[in-house]
Amino acid sequence: MSSVPARTTLRLRLTAAAETAVRRGHPWVYATSIREQSREANVGELGVVYDRSDRFLALGLWDPDSPLRLRVLHVGRPVQVADDWWRERMRAAWRRREGLFADDTTGYRCVYGESDGWPGLVVDRYGGTLVLKIYSGVWWSRLELITRLLVEEARPERLVLRWSRNQREAGERLGLWDGQNLHGTDESERVVFLESGLKFESEVVRGQKTGFFLDQRENRRRIGELSAGADVLNVFSFSGGFSLYAARGGARTVTDLDISGHALAQARRNFALNPACAAARHEQIQGDAFAWLAEARDRQFDMVILDPPSLAKREMEREEAIRAYERLAALGLDRVRRGGVLLAASCSAHVSRDEFVGAVRSAVRARRRKAEELALEGHPADHAATFAEAEYLKAVYLRVS
Repeated sequence: MSSVPARTTLRLRLTAAAETAVRRGHPWVYATSIREQSREANVGELGVVYDRSDRFLALGLWDPDSPLRLRVLHVGRPVQVADDWWRERMRAAWRRREGLFADDTTGYRCVYGESDGWPGLVVDRYGGTLVLKIYSGVWWSRLELITRLLVEEARPERLVLRWSRNQREAGERLGLWDGQNLHGTDESERVVFLESGLKFESEVVRGQKTGFFLDQRENRRRIGELSAGADVLNVFSFSGGFSLYAARGGARTVTDLDISGHALAQARRNFALNPACAAARHEQIQGDAFAWLAEARDRQFDMVILDPPSLAKREMEREEAIRAYERLAALGLDRVRRGGVLLAASCSAHVSRDEFVGAVRSAVRARRRKAEELALEGHPADHAATFAEAEYLKAVYLRVS
């Protein structure tokens, strides 16, 4: 009987610029940056990068199906990648969250992709439920290991698998489905969790992202602190997160504006979960945000929140998105009473913070308003970004006169 020879290690050498970037900690190597490759390799295989002096530089996960060809895991001295190595990496992500949240917050990010050493993978907690979302095919061969590590580390009641659109075919080839349980028996499509003492639904089986937008938690808290006695307009209101914080903060009226009837229904359910917020009059408007802001000239508010979905999902959409952010900010300013507050936010990674803030400032000048910039915010601690491309979230607060 002949034996099957073990595959030799995938050895890679990079361009000088890419080698420098990896040495400095950048977690991505593009196909165009690879100048030597020892052999063809399958998705998820470990690839080792050697520098120009033929010394070990880094190792990562190989993805032949993506222009982002290698997702870097480790830089420095050689390491043995076995179960214990992965286990310690998972525990390190959990330790970074220790002490961040009191008992009144049970929804937060536990693993944030590259920034936690798990490139292309996210884990969010919603009470006793964990949601694992896969954005890269490099993880499918390790799904059983990841499941075991998460159950060991977090002891969840339930672990739900989600994937991005580009991973649908790979997941279904393995007989899996988006929204299935990897652990636990609860089949509920929605779970309830706490954020700063407020109750929210997360649509863990079919909802956007992992079921909720946890990254705006700190901005929601700030809006709550600024809302006493205010008439508040929440544009792109989605599930009503900003609205609930405003209502609890003492807002007189809260108005949700969203094009999605499904999102508005979820916001109503979230308000029903929090009867203490019923003192504020809650109005909902279903419609296009840009059109309604332009047409509702008789409506004025003490606070306007602009938190749209990403307006630039690709680099080629960046310039158009910057113009759209400026137009949106101008329309929002038209709805702000003198002395009121405008919160403008962006989750577009392809639009930089300077470009976004510049667009908002241009809108202020175009509308001939005066505005004091109260704060400029970015990522919360559980979404801490360790490289530029991970820094997608920015928000600017203006006091308008």
